[in-house]
Amino acid sequence: MPNANRPARFEGREFPQVIPEPDDVLAGVPAPWSFLDEKFRQGFTLAHVVERLRAGERHLDGWPVPGDPQEMEAVMDATSRPIVNRAAVLLAFFEEEGETYVVLTRRATTLRSHRGEIALPGGRTDGDETPVETALREAHEEVGIDPTSVTPIGWLSPIVTFASGSALWPVIGVLDERPNLVTDPAEVDRAFSVSLKDLVADGAFLEERWRRTVPRPGADADGYFPIYFFAVPGDVIWGATARVLTELLCLVTGVAWPDAERVWV
Repeated sequence: MPNANRPARFEGREFPQVIPEPDDVLAGVPAPWSFLDEKFRQGFTLAHVVERLRAGERHLDGWPVPGDPQEMEAVMDATSRPIVNRAAVLLAFFEEEGETYVVLTRRATTLRSHRGEIALPGGRTDGDETPVETALREAHEEVGIDPTSVTPIGWLSPIVTFASGSALWPVIGVLDERPNLVTDPAEVDRAFSVSLKDLVADGAFLEERWRRTVPRPGADADGYFPIYFFAVPGDVIWGATARVLTELLCLVTGVAWPDAERVWV
């Protein structure tokens, strides 16, 4: 049953996902880019995205994909574990009518984990693959994007799950045109794209602050940590994918990413 105490989430819209939220949920703050005039929340060409990646030191030309994260060193009361499980996702960008779009998937409901969630194409690293190699291979397997049609250009902050010793690398690549998406039904229920403009539009973003029974490293003094949501047609993005998109959109709009110093688990 939904948590009756939490603030309304995209009131008036219904989503197929059942989100495993805690009992203690508070309203969060507005989107980091909410103060920007509408004219600064559109016209996100690929050239603009590349410029912002360079400004944010996330472009492959000068800043290679980072190695294993060392975030847990900043949390004195948590036990660090080596990264033993690696994965990568691909933010596949293409431009239409002066706006950049990103490819998303809805994970199959038959999968063991994160079933039915909106995600970026990606998955587990095989052998000695680099994050770029993993992201390209997985995007090809899941949605049929030809690796030779993708130009890798950048990356976003790795996401770490220290309880299981896992880390996920978001890789950014560009395509010359909208891809013909062919899904693997064993992994993906559907594939679609959304513009960055639509993700920063009024009403598209929501922050909630969650608190769980077991204290979470990186939470604030009261035990709360932010969870982000994006409304997309017929569904909602949350969790790791929403975190990746939030960092991306802060870079693209030129505003401060509020979680730049936060330790995530």
